[in-house]
Amino acid sequence: MDVILIAGFWLDGSSWAGQAPALEGAGHRVHAPTLPGYAPGDSSDVGLQDHVDAIVRLIDEAPGSVVLVGHSAGGAVAWGATDARPDRVARVIFVDAFPPPAGLAINEDLPAIDGLVPFPEDRAEHFADVEFQDFTDDQLADFIARAIPVPERVAKDPIVLTDEARWEVPVTIVATAFPVGQLENLIAADHPMTAEMQAVKEMSVIELPTSHWPQLTKPEELARILVGEVAGE
Repeated sequence: MDVILIAGFWLDGSSWAGQAPALEGAGHRVHAPTLPGYAPGDSSDVGLQDHVDAIVRLIDEAPGSVVLVGHSAGGAVAWGATDARPDRVARVIFVDAFPPPAGLAINEDLPAIDGLVPFPEDRAEHFADVEFQDFTDDQLADFIARAIPVPERVAKDPIVLTDEARWEVPVTIVATAFPVGQLENLIAADHPMTAEMQAVKEMSVIELPTSHWPQLTKPEELARILVGEVAGE
């Protein structure tokens, strides 16, 4: 199986170093792209659709079906690519993310400077403490120091979804900083943010209590989950 790992904000493809070897060891072909706008010299004039298109190109190059793994904002990219190629995606695995409804921007509230969104200096204003659990002080300092500014349009462009066939693609949600109980309560309350989750035909939720960045704080545990979920295909 071709497995495409899509990192969230401020991360490049190397952030999956704790999971890619396990997937490769299980016999899968792993792709962990650094998305447009994240590499030195890239233009900052990059939108969400550019990220979706980059993943669609990888899907088109694969010899068969693919599994998409989207972490955080990468989940929106994965879902947009699934909408574009629903017949080619065997499963979407959302890592502390969920399938976003059409028209949603990933995060319009993040402050931008000159067309880029750096990691916020005031973490408390944009993140809950639970999102950093299991980071050591050194790990967190290293993560912040390495954080890559995000093109502003990627954060603020609304996602475009047009093909209801995406709802036929099985979905797995790996809940880390966002508790399963809270997710279930939102679904039960018919919250607008859960519209896509309610529309998909097959969805499972796996709980992995840790930070919002489990590939960094629980790398082996996340690797085992990903290997197991891909094997289900």
